[in-house]
Amino acid sequence: MEIRDIEIFLTLAEELHFGRTATRLHVSQARVSQAISQQERRLGSPLFDRSNRRQIRLTAVGRQLRDDLRPVYVGLRDSLDRARMASRGVTARLRVGLLPFNVAELQPYWRTFRAQYPQWELQIRVAPYVRPFDMLRAGDFDVLVVWLPVEEPDLTVGPTLFTDPRVLAVSTEHELAGRLSIPQEALADFANATAPDMPDYWEDSYLPFHASGGKVIERPELVTNADELITLVTNGEIVHPFPSHVTRYWSMPHVRFVPIPDMPRLSYALVWHTESENDVVRALARTVRDLGAVAFH
Repeated sequence: MEIRDIEIFLTLAEELHFGRTATRLHVSQARVSQAISQQERRLGSPLFDRSNRRQIRLTAVGRQLRDDLRPVYVGLRDSLDRARMASRGVTARLRVGLLPFNVAELQPYWRTFRAQYPQWELQIRVAPYVRPFDMLRAGDFDVLVVWLPVEEPDLTVGPTLFTDPRVLAVSTEHELAGRLSIPQEALADFANATAPDMPDYWEDSYLPFHASGGKVIERPELVTNADELITLVTNGEIVHPFPSHVTRYWSMPHVRFVPIPDMPRLSYALVWHTESENDVVRALARTVRDLGAVAFH
């Protein structure tokens, strides 16, 4: 199996969507389909269940292949990356995955780190909603910026970068669009969304499973990325709570963001795999602690 075909398979195993995989890898969707079909023919077994047109899933064989190939691919990729960096005088790379959208407000951390440690390369990337902790464990990221709490025994929670109030995204045609604010209880009256394979406690901290009065907050829609999520909001199919910083990055004529004053704020912090902690990770954590948390209002 060619290394590019391995990359296509592993990316599709994360995205679970042919179009997004093609976009992420800058190839055609036909190239993705061809690579997967060839792998399935060689193995004599389907790797993905395509019976649901909106959401493909890994088969048992696909899951096993993903788990077996990922460390091999990461090791080979890292070896090639180290060789390229060495040719430029760079001794290490730190890959940070972001779940929040407030890239601009976090720039002081990244600028300070780069200025203090020019021998290390810092990469900032958007992290997927689907199994971000697994990607951290697999070495796809060295550090994540994610909301708290994170209660994984093999992960270390570092310093907090910011804490954000909550807003509800609704279509401008939605009955809540004209409100100045809404109570958290109102979320139980409308359809919401969820991401696959998210730890229950972590999902509950972002969007509680029950409103304060005990009513279930329904999640009929399964989404894997922010574009899909905001499209459902725009179409009026769901409402969805966000940290308020998204209002500075999503200026959309068909979406209204309504404050939810009684919904607990979200804090975002650095998180890393404890066994993979090294001097570079510790240096970033030290940089964040020295600068302090960003003040949001």
